[in-house]
Amino acid sequence: MCLKLKICYVCLNKMHTICAISTPYGSGGIAVIRVSGEGSVGLVDTLFSGRVKLADAKSGTVHFGRIQRAEEVLDEVLCSVFRAPRSFTGEDTVEIACHGSLYIQQTLLQWLVDAGAQMAQPGEFTRRAFLNGKIDLTQAEAVADLIAAQSKAEKDLALSQLRGSVSHELDGLRERLLQFTSLVELELDFADHEELEFADRTELTLLADEIEQKLSALMDSFRTGNAIRNGISVAIVGAPNVGKSTLLNALLGEQRAIVSDIQGTTRDTIEDTLIIDGILFRLIDTAGLRESADTIEQMGMERTLRAAQDAQIVILMNDSTKIEDWRLKIEDLKGTIIRVRNKADLVKVKGERLKDEGISISAKNGEIEPLKRELVRVARASMQTSAVMLSNARHYEAVARAHEAIVRVQQGLADGLSGELLSMDLQDCLTALGEVTGKITNQEVLSNIFSKFCIGK
Repeated sequence: MCLKLKICYVCLNKMHTICAISTPYGSGGIAVIRVSGEGSVGLVDTLFSGRVKLADAKSGTVHFGRIQRAEEVLDEVLCSVFRAPRSFTGEDTVEIACHGSLYIQQTLLQWLVDAGAQMAQPGEFTRRAFLNGKIDLTQAEAVADLIAAQSKAEKDLALSQLRGSVSHELDGLRERLLQFTSLVELELDFADHEELEFADRTELTLLADEIEQKLSALMDSFRTGNAIRNGISVAIVGAPNVGKSTLLNALLGEQRAIVSDIQGTTRDTIEDTLIIDGILFRLIDTAGLRESADTIEQMGMERTLRAAQDAQIVILMNDSTKIEDWRLKIEDLKGTIIRVRNKADLVKVKGERLKDEGISISAKNGEIEPLKRELVRVARASMQTSAVMLSNARHYEAVARAHEAIVRVQQGLADGLSGELLSMDLQDCLTALGEVTGKITNQEVLSNIFSKFCIGK
């Protein structure tokens, strides 16, 4: 978004005050109603009666009083006052903590609207924080991710991005590239003097190589970041009757999949999620792998192979009581393989030795703690591959375009292209990086992003 458009938008919105309930809908002990915009403190003051007028209150202070209109007292409340620019939105803001009665919440909103406020649109508070320069676009999106976090790992990733991990990385690259782009374009102003070279091609080549490597690493991090956000995919694979469905049920603690001694019972993949030690896993129970002429079963096995190839972790299950078992081609798998020997309780009863290396479990008896520990270990190891991690598809798409542009710059430098042609690819890279953090964007993109927020945030 250009600076002029941003200034115009902010000026328009300072003409009115917005309000919304920021706590979840429904009755509760406490509800918080947020009011923001120029004149928000004075507007709430028309309804607030306390020892101190909010108009005289310092920023960051909390005041006890009553919300009333004329002689009607609605509730006793706490009002927190935040003065611009030291507030979340960058505007004067008041947060009213009232009792969580639905009647009180709705009546207070009605009184605020009657006093001149407007109901906030989804994500409008965060949108104003972005437009007022309090946060950039990646941090704004991280707010929504933090609210939606289902696991500790997802929370940690969103919090890291809210603190600016992605922004700082990309802004640093963009700033250095911008300096060189300016020098390359300066050369174009002196095209009549071909001997002049403001941008050292050797230094630019080194910078382009460094940026390409960092962008490539960021793109590689998306698979892990996306897995943390949506759950690390774990495919449970093996021959029929090795206990795959029993293991799924044991991990989930419920009868999610049908268990039977009849081979081919599981014909399709079954998915569910599980949180272990703060990490979200997306478990996929698959059809057993064997030679079969059954068309439906063959389709199920094809889905098994696809699930195994796409999974971050593959639990390759064997039956400890059998000498021969189905073996999946290791080269077909991209994820980490965890070998598991199931039915260990039967082997102990028979006094036989376990046939294969791997983790010994008894899914039927719920003896699966060693496997759960290994899942957590593998997941945490994959999360430590990058200090900065992408988890948002919009970010990945923009970084991928920036990577394509910088690769063209590398090739152009190697081919000795003119500054004019190099400048075009440099600008493409700068634009793509700017779109990630919101330095370059448009109203359609902003509307799409903030429409996904909850009202009151």
